[in-house]
Amino acid sequence: MKPDEAGALHPATDQPDTLVRQAIVEGVLTLSLNDPGTGNAMSVSMAEALAEALERANRLPDVHCVLLRSTGKYFCTGGNVKDMESGSDLMQGSAAQVRVRLKTTLHRITHALLALQVPSIAAVNGAAIGAGCDLALMCDLRIASEQATFAESFLRLGLVSGIGGAWFLTRLVGTAKALELTLTSEFIDAATALQFGMVSRVVSPEALDETSTALARRIASNPPQALRMAKRLVLDAAETTLPVALETAAAMQAILLCGDEHKAAVRHFLERRARRDFQAQPG
Repeated sequence: MKPDEAGALHPATDQPDTLVRQAIVEGVLTLSLNDPGTGNAMSVSMAEALAEALERANRLPDVHCVLLRSTGKYFCTGGNVKDMESGSDLMQGSAAQVRVRLKTTLHRITHALLALQVPSIAAVNGAAIGAGCDLALMCDLRIASEQATFAESFLRLGLVSGIGGAWFLTRLVGTAKALELTLTSEFIDAATALQFGMVSRVVSPEALDETSTALARRIASNPPQALRMAKRLVLDAAETTLPVALETAAAMQAILLCGDEHKAAVRHFLERRARRDFQAQPG
């Protein structure tokens, strides 16, 4: 990303060696995992780069949606097994050291995605395995290519999800199905993920970028303050009581009804309707 003289960020085309490519177009911050030689494995360097980009997103006033995608044929294959064997990954040392390292690297991604004020979309083009599956589940919406596969495969390596995957998976598919996927380490295709509710739609590989980008831009085109409140209202609904939800909704609605953003949106709506009515008149 390159800042202009006013400090705004624009797409950069010279990011071939960047682990997480970044670009802002029409209010959408696109973050592309970019280590195709490892299957976009979640190394310490990759985790830190992604966490920094996500943490920064809330400080960018021209960002109204985040689109997470990847280069190459894999979305994210999770931890690098070769690094685990060689002792160069983050899960080395004493249990206490590993716990701290997890919290200061991979957990940064979890916290950053949960703290995002704007909606997030994962465009899953290929394998989303282990931590890669968890990463997709952390986003608000998921669109999958027909070639995508998903697996909570930690038990195959004698591990569990260390970044909150069980929490997200259970809320998406329910306890019984989450247990089945976790305890079998089963690989499922995109159609099965759609059936389970893990993704919201499945498209052809050729249509993935266009479909996910169009959805992100459509979301980003909404009035920004109302957009952020709408996301928070829906996400909080799963964790709160109806009286609390009603109180929050009333407070948010009052702020919006009294704001310039709502008034501008109403004027725009009426102007568009007047144009449609005029164009529909005979003669």
